[in-house]
Amino acid sequence: MHTMWKGSISFGLVNIPIKLHTATEDKDIKLRTLHNKCHSPIKYEKVCTVCEEEVKPEDIVKAYEYTKGKFVVLDEEELEKLRKENEDKAVEIIDFVKMEEIDPIYFDRSYYMSPNEGGGKAYSLLRKALQESQIVGLAKIVIRSKEQLAVIRVYENILVMETIHYPDEVRNASDVPNVPGEDKVTEKELDTAILLIDQLTSEFQPEKYTDEYRTALLELIESKRQGQEIVTASAKDTPANVTDLMAALQASIDRTKPGKAAGDIRAKATSAAGTERPKAAPRKKAPAKVKKQA
Repeated sequence: MHTMWKGSISFGLVNIPIKLHTATEDKDIKLRTLHNKCHSPIKYEKVCTVCEEEVKPEDIVKAYEYTKGKFVVLDEEELEKLRKENEDKAVEIIDFVKMEEIDPIYFDRSYYMSPNEGGGKAYSLLRKALQESQIVGLAKIVIRSKEQLAVIRVYENILVMETIHYPDEVRNASDVPNVPGEDKVTEKELDTAILLIDQLTSEFQPEKYTDEYRTALLELIESKRQGQEIVTASAKDTPANVTDLMAALQASIDRTKPGKAAGDIRAKATSAAGTERPKAAPRKKAPAKVKKQA
């Protein structure tokens, strides 16, 4: 299982070197967007809203928009320093609380925890202590540049870390519109509703629940694939190579000859590509030099 974070957790004087592993996975089916004309994938580019030109990654900086159209630019070195200062800190359990005191609305993501080298005994100690006391640990941890509140609990003999939202990240329930007040219901209506709930009440068995939409979508994709209802992206046009094999070979030979200029080699290769090489004229014998009389 992939390790996505390494560090240590401490409570009191006990320090536990641990690794975090993502406990859940997103199984949504990813659909690509294609150009309807040629069925080629769509390319998304980052374009400046003012210059109207594509921006390269090295030309991008991060900033905070404190008011509309006004930004505070943050250097990558400054952000990296903050991340380093926080990530190097050990995760400390700051409180122990009862699990039922935390409303499920606060929970975010789940991570399995495994002991790192030398942390097996301390890991077992914390696990056993949480099981016996039936409480959970409350800690702070920095994951992907964000400081998060987390619950540490036991799940199937494994320590699990559940990141939870801060109170100011949970929106006020009183702001939800159109919620009816205490409407009057008859005793008969209430008894009937409770009876229906009792009839539908069962033990929670997660394996009996499936994503019916995902299953149906996979079946649709497979049926189209089996029926050959598939499309292929159009090949991108590439410039034709006009240099023939003989020209390439001749250019290679000429390049190995000493004293040949690069321009002569390129000219000869181009000429060979378009026309047949003319036969070389017989070389004229140079006239003999006459020795001057003293």
